[in-house]
Amino acid sequence: MDHDSTDSPEASGPRKARPGSEPARPADVPPQDAAAAADLDPATAGAEEVDDEARLPDLPEEPGEAVPEARLAVGHAAIEHAVRHAPTSPGVYRMLNAASDVLYVGKAKNVRKRLGSYARITAAQPARIMRMIAATVSVEIISTSTETEALLLEANLIKQLRPRFNVQLRDDKSFPYILITGDHWAPQILKHRGAQSRPGRYFGPFASVGAVNRTITALQRAFLVRSCTDAFFESRTRPCLLYQIRRCSGPCTGEVDFPGYTELVREATDFLSGRSRLVKQELAGEMEKASADLAFETAALYRDRLAALSAIQSQQGINPRTVEEADVFAIHQEGGYSCVEVFFFRTGQNWGNRAYFPRAEKSFTPEEVLASFLAQFYDDKPPPKLVLLSHAIEESELMANALSIKAGFKVEVSTPRRGEKKELIAHALTNAREALGRKLADTATQGRLLAGLVTTLGLPHPPKRIEVYDNSHIQGTNAVGAMIVAGPDGFIKNQYRKFNIRSEGLTPGDDYAMMREVLQRRFKRLLTPTAEGDAAKSRPDDDSFPQWPDLVIIDGGRGQLNAVRETFEAMGLTQVSLLAVAKGPDRDAGRETLFMPGREALKLEPRDPVLYFIQRLRDEAHRFVIGSHRKLRKKDIREAGLQEIPGIGPTRKRALLHHFGTLKEIERASIADLGKVPGVSAESARKIFEFFHAQPG
Repeated sequence: MDHDSTDSPEASGPRKARPGSEPARPADVPPQDAAAAADLDPATAGAEEVDDEARLPDLPEEPGEAVPEARLAVGHAAIEHAVRHAPTSPGVYRMLNAASDVLYVGKAKNVRKRLGSYARITAAQPARIMRMIAATVSVEIISTSTETEALLLEANLIKQLRPRFNVQLRDDKSFPYILITGDHWAPQILKHRGAQSRPGRYFGPFASVGAVNRTITALQRAFLVRSCTDAFFESRTRPCLLYQIRRCSGPCTGEVDFPGYTELVREATDFLSGRSRLVKQELAGEMEKASADLAFETAALYRDRLAALSAIQSQQGINPRTVEEADVFAIHQEGGYSCVEVFFFRTGQNWGNRAYFPRAEKSFTPEEVLASFLAQFYDDKPPPKLVLLSHAIEESELMANALSIKAGFKVEVSTPRRGEKKELIAHALTNAREALGRKLADTATQGRLLAGLVTTLGLPHPPKRIEVYDNSHIQGTNAVGAMIVAGPDGFIKNQYRKFNIRSEGLTPGDDYAMMREVLQRRFKRLLTPTAEGDAAKSRPDDDSFPQWPDLVIIDGGRGQLNAVRETFEAMGLTQVSLLAVAKGPDRDAGRETLFMPGREALKLEPRDPVLYFIQRLRDEAHRFVIGSHRKLRKKDIREAGLQEIPGIGPTRKRALLHHFGTLKEIERASIADLGKVPGVSAESARKIFEFFHAQPG
């Protein structure tokens, strides 16, 4: 989530431009995210911001052999016992197995009647229900005041407990919004995720961070609203680079007065509120007026702003004429899998779409999957006034009532049969079908590669979870470790983690010690619940973060492998397969050597798909850790400035700043440009350049 500045805004108005002041030189681009996490290990860090398509679920279990009568009898007996004590009022019930894992969460208007339907031995049940009954040893019941309350509680428990026999919405996260702040005289535009606690106007949801970023960039060009933090704003003595490139009106230094900036903010708010036609008409009128007055530069500014608004709307694709605010859900099933495509329409504008792949067994109908998906989707999101569905769900009125209670206004849930709303559903269905086709093709390839790992590395079974580790530092400084995760559906980016190396006695550049620290911090979280007898043991089908990997890959040779093996042995870890990938001569891709404990080194043919797969895993870990290291290094450089460069004293520092203006421009300069600064020799220029462009190890 983007950082919201907590600096107290001044009550005073804008500063006026100083008469006779010299033209402002380009300055640093204002920071739009001033917060940096101090500790990035799994205990405290969130996932990296990603907008990849949600993962495809695991393959559904096949019914297999008939359920043994003895186990069915035990399950029926447990349910019959629960029926005798069940209320006849609304509520939620949970079916548990012998290990107290929740198998299924359900809700009912009459709990006793619903449980009774499971208890009847002679009743014909789908294979999925028979397996669930056979695994049940106890039932827990929670009474609710209304059926609507039961529906909301059921959705919350399913998302929290991930029961095996329920439809599961996976990879769920909050959606980004655009926020125009209301706690400063010069409002700021920024993307926002999470609780909407900061004063201002929120516009969304948008389907992805990319869609928000593109929209904000275009809005800056169109309305010149600032995006910098309040602290950066208050510290300015001259406009920043965004003012120079006409993406900000410069309210920080009085380049625009208070009424003028307020008008720009009003126009931006009107556009995001759906009054885009009126805003474009106003800008067109101002452009014509400026042209008639022969103020061609001003007219060109209005022309550019109109072009930016047109760019926003052209990127949005389909925009409905009669639907002001709605979420559109369309489901497509193929090969036992389900894909739910969601489109967001607000203020008559299309704010993006996203594909979800809920986990559900083959026996679930599209209506059943969609109904369960819908309840979980809105568990932590505000619903719109209209929800359009591709399939009519059984309890649409109950769902509408529940969403209305959450929203505080009437919400309609409908399945359109004609008109523009039906066209929106058809468009969403096409996207759902295409998204599922792409995902199925990707998964088939991934499955073959995982099977190839089994053959090549001698693994006991295809790994469901692969964790890859790498470190990065420059001569021991800004040391950071990283973990990336991959599985049957590709990279699982919302489970990537970064680790700031924090051991005080660590020798700078000691890769073995850094790797030991990372692995100890990672696996300590998995070992602790077991040692304490925690009931929340990971299940084979659990895809949450506290899950054991089947294969751990590290970047390095035999030495790194032995260090990791010793670390695992000291922690009592024996069930995880280890693989070290050593780079080829001259770091030549395709000539890597693979090391595993107790085996001879292995070299694969350069064109072997399994080798390519391992390279891709290693390169992804390297990309992620390098990016993490650079963020830390840039933060240090911003804080330390030029003081840390060897041989650069106050005089040269002053000369560099006078010549380039800002630290950012010094960082961008070539060796030749640095050498032109008075007092900076060729050797000093080389040192300065290498300081900013050093490659992490």
